[in-house]
Amino acid sequence: MNSFLQPQLLANTADYVVFGGLLLGALFALILVLILLKFFATWFRARLANAPVTWGSLIGMFFRKVPYGMITDSRISAVKAGLPFTTDQLEAHFLAGGDVLDVVLACIAADKAGIDLSYDRACAIDLATKDTGKTVLSAVRTSINPMVIDCPNPTTGVSKITAVAKDGIAVNVRGRVTVRTNLDRFVGGATEETIVARVGEGIVTSVGSAASYKAILENPDNISKLVLEKGVDASTAFEILSIDIADVDVADNVGARLQAEQAEADKQVAQAKAEMRRAAAVASEQEMSARTQEMRAKVVEAEAQVPLAISEAFRSGNLGIMDYVRYQNVQADTQMRESIADDDGPAGSGGKI
Repeated sequence: MNSFLQPQLLANTADYVVFGGLLLGALFALILVLILLKFFATWFRARLANAPVTWGSLIGMFFRKVPYGMITDSRISAVKAGLPFTTDQLEAHFLAGGDVLDVVLACIAADKAGIDLSYDRACAIDLATKDTGKTVLSAVRTSINPMVIDCPNPTTGVSKITAVAKDGIAVNVRGRVTVRTNLDRFVGGATEETIVARVGEGIVTSVGSAASYKAILENPDNISKLVLEKGVDASTAFEILSIDIADVDVADNVGARLQAEQAEADKQVAQAKAEMRRAAAVASEQEMSARTQEMRAKVVEAEAQVPLAISEAFRSGNLGIMDYVRYQNVQADTQMRESIADDDGPAGSGGKI
């Protein structure tokens, strides 16, 4: 019995092995077909463009959730432009959060324009300008095609810069600055706001050093020359090509207005000092009046002592009745003379005698 079942069991085991092998083969073939369907078009496109991408790179990018189609197309564009970028370089920049397509296009544009821009610097610029509204591609385009910056910036609500010459006349100036990107200083360099501020400062300095506003109106290009000599593009992300004065006109006679305001202020100070002196004089007059009244009070007090002294003289026998009568006559004569003098007026006035 056992000898009969043993060959049958072996035959069944062999069938299972064959079935398992066929199943694994079919599964492998299915996976291979799926891979071919998934990546063949991309691989074939890269092969035809002479920018081959290995199957391992495609599968690895798929599992790393990297858009392998975009990476492959970017490499094809770079290779066709003569830039031998590898998929590893492009994938590394994508995983760092950069824009691979912008970097590749920027490198291509720089290479065609004869600008020295390495892939690593392009990646650094792209990462540095992330979330700033600028891109490495726009930086390269600005380096190729210079842009114009208005000074002052119209978005601030100010259309012209006002500066005062030595003669006190104010001048309104509006400038336009032509710049191009300096890719070597683009990372870490100052932005357009610094350019505008420095040019504005230079305009104010130029006008302020002019002897007269007429010199500014006659030769506005002197402003441009002086500002350019100051090197206002130092440590900025731009290189200034030219500074042009777009408009200049007379604003106001600031010197005369300031002199008038100073004169008004001096007048108010003088009036305040005069009022202080007047108040001091009034106070002094009132003080003198008080002292006069005090003296008069003392005189009255002294006169009140005279009758008391006369009475004391009578009691002590030092004054007789005839002496008192003569004293009364003298007082009467004195009063009469004073009365006549009051009626006739001052001497020489033509009064009656």
